Amino acid sequence: QVQLVESGGGLVQPGGSLRLSCVASTKIFSMYTMGWYRQAPGKQRELVAVLSSAGSTNYADSVKGRFTISRDNAKNTVYLQMNSLKSEDTAVYYCKAAHLRVYWGQGTQVTVSS
Repeated sequence: QVQLVESGGGLVQPGGSLRLSCVASTKIFSMYTMGWYRQAPGKQRELVAVLSSAGSTNYADSVKGRFTISRDNAKNTVYLQMNSLKSEDTAVYYCKAAHLRVYWGQGTQVTVSS
């Protein structure tokens, strides 16, 4: 069983930045494909960004050029740097780990509002 713990969410003004972190409790973190997803009120959970074990990335069109996913395998951590935040980025952000099995974190709230 892999535990994922997200942090870094909060309230930020439009145009601001936040960095989310997700720490995974596994000895083979480098083998996992890691992803960030989000779910806004009344909407389905959607992909934000994915980073494979080989280093390839994929982003939702709505965040391309503003968000960056990265990982530090030595720290078992995946990050999501979010810049130029918009009100429509408001959601609960979830970390996902996939390697033979899929694991989800409990989520961290991001609110973009003036």
